Amino acid sequence: MKKGKVLVVDDEEAIRKAVRRALSSRGFAVEVAADGEEAIGAARTFDPDLVILDLNLPELDGLAVCRHLRAWSAVPILVLSVREDEADKVAALDLGADDYLTKPFGVDELMARVRALLRRTGGQGTPGPFRFNDGDLSIDLSSHTIARGGAEIHLTKTEWSLVEALAQHPGKLLTHGWLLDRVWGNGYEGDVDVLRVFVSQLRRKIEEDPRRPRIVVTDPGIGYRWLLRPSEPPD
Repeated sequence: MKKGKVLVVDDEEAIRKAVRRALSSRGFAVEVAADGEEAIGAARTFDPDLVILDLNLPELDGLAVCRHLRAWSAVPILVLSVREDEADKVAALDLGADDYLTKPFGVDELMARVRALLRRTGGQGTPGPFRFNDGDLSIDLSSHTIARGGAEIHLTKTEWSLVEALAQHPGKLLTHGWLLDRVWGNGYEGDVDVLRVFVSQLRRKIEEDPRRPRIVVTDPGIGYRWLLRPSEPPD
């Protein structure tokens, strides 16, 4: 029984074979592409549940493929690249990629990223999850309520907007720029300090230990992830 369909895009044949073998042995249906044009065609015909995408592609690079895919598809995209510069990561994520893994990588880490992205229910164009539970902490986005041990926690309007932006994309690495645009809008481009202040305030209210956050975690220099799994799928 197949677990899902994955499109692997990489110009290195050895990488394509290794990733295909790892995925196939774990029950995934796999299609491969060696360049950007082939990837876009395969995405339309194969209709994958996930795309693993290299940035360094001939002719049409991975960033251009991200841009093309996001024009019509909400498929999760895991970027796989030797590029370690944060600017490349941010560019890919801002174009709609969901996560980033730097080569060389281990198969176990790759599979963990694949599983996390396929579990995620808050992709672009789809309704995000509504309810979360973590021990005595409960969060209901539909009713705008957060409580710990039955006692309601008050959030400001901006804090709620931040929670919704993060929680509707569980597990996804959201860049500073994306969050600032989604929560604050025009005029706050690049104002990472205001974002950090509100993340810190939010952690003090919802994290059991704000100094060691488990719900809103930092990817240094890039953005934040919401790691609390939804307690039930969206209706």
